[in-house]
Amino acid sequence: MLNDITVFDFETSGLDPVNDRVIEIAAIRIRDGQVVSEFSTLVRLTDRELSPKVTELTGITPEMLAGGMDETLAFKILRNLMGDSLLVAHNAAFDLQFLHWGMQRIGGKTFSNDFIDTLTIARDRFTYPHRLEDLCQRLGIALDGAHRALNDVYACWKLLQTMHEQEPVDNWVNRLGYLRKYPPPVWVPAHAKVFPTDNRYEPKVVG
Repeated sequence: MLNDITVFDFETSGLDPVNDRVIEIAAIRIRDGQVVSEFSTLVRLTDRELSPKVTELTGITPEMLAGGMDETLAFKILRNLMGDSLLVAHNAAFDLQFLHWGMQRIGGKTFSNDFIDTLTIARDRFTYPHRLEDLCQRLGIALDGAHRALNDVYACWKLLQTMHEQEPVDNWVNRLGYLRKYPPPVWVPAHAKVFPTDNRYEPKVVG
């Protein structure tokens, strides 16, 4: 089932998919287990300032974004790359919302692709923590430079492969879990099966 997928990741100027903007895009298209296309770009931020907190987290500076790609062109390239493939992201609830609102902004449309959220699968299979870097460390997957989009994309692809080898992920298509202690995502694809979930923790050692 993983013979035609697009793994993608956004770095953003904030957490609000309506009002914040994508500042970095990365995606790889995979057919029959082989990467056949790759896209990675910084995206110009023209109508707001980049917060120092985002720079601290990602290493992306305002000066770097000044030479980035126009948002409209960047989203068009991404849309062409992913076509009708199965979309994959870690914490897909976040990235799918930014994809939706970015496409709305530049063309008044959204996407209808099926998707897999590796975070939803990980919460079901593993105890906390579930950040991409923590899961990679747990499973022996190399991840250098977390919070840069292309590095995260390749790590997410390896994570998906590893989890699929352990137990097929076929039943996780279009399933999107959110932590029960928080509200559900404001926007999800119409075909998403959304449900509350909880983190599981390792038993405390007594004595």
